[in-house]
Amino acid sequence: MDGIVLLHGIARRSNSLAELERALQADGYRTLNLDYPARDHCIEDIVAALREPIARFCDAPDSRLHFVTHSMGGLVARAFINRHRPERLGHVVMLAPPNEGSEIADLLRNNALYRAFFGPAGAELVTARPDALCRILGPVDYPLGVIAGDRSLYPISSLLLPWPNDGRVSVARTQVAGMADHITIHSTHPLIMRNREAIAQTLHFLKHGRFERLEA
Repeated sequence: MDGIVLLHGIARRSNSLAELERALQADGYRTLNLDYPARDHCIEDIVAALREPIARFCDAPDSRLHFVTHSMGGLVARAFINRHRPERLGHVVMLAPPNEGSEIADLLRNNALYRAFFGPAGAELVTARPDALCRILGPVDYPLGVIAGDRSLYPISSLLLPWPNDGRVSVARTQVAGMADHITIHSTHPLIMRNREAIAQTLHFLKHGRFERLEA
């Protein structure tokens, strides 16, 4: 039975992915829905903390290991795969990831409240990334599907982002070189992992390595 590691976004917990996890389990997957210190450490240190629990989880013969992530969890998955690539890596699905950073982080990076709340990892969500972080994230050379949202609960921040966006990340910056497929749905950043279409598209990509598109 294939396994799936779920990685939540910054300032979230594993229970934010509970509905998605139940759908994955109902489809026959084993799941590891991890809480990790998203606001306390930089991405590189987060990956180091996740190595042991993920290694224990994927220690199953003849089964692939997939990743399903929300928001910054996508960057954590990229860094983990780059540093500790599973021998039988399967598919990766990212929901609303800031693959190329977020202009919101650019605007707030020097704000004391932002830095105190989002911590070291929050500072790494900017669009202009240092070479060291680019090396940590590594290239995308595996089957990756990205689901972006184009609805927002944050009218002010939406005005500061290029359109379309989900209030936190523009659709354009969810994309990354090397991805296998990309789709945009009508959903907001904080709720996309509970969106029925997002869940259905996640399940489809895990099976087929592409998203489902209805013929016109």
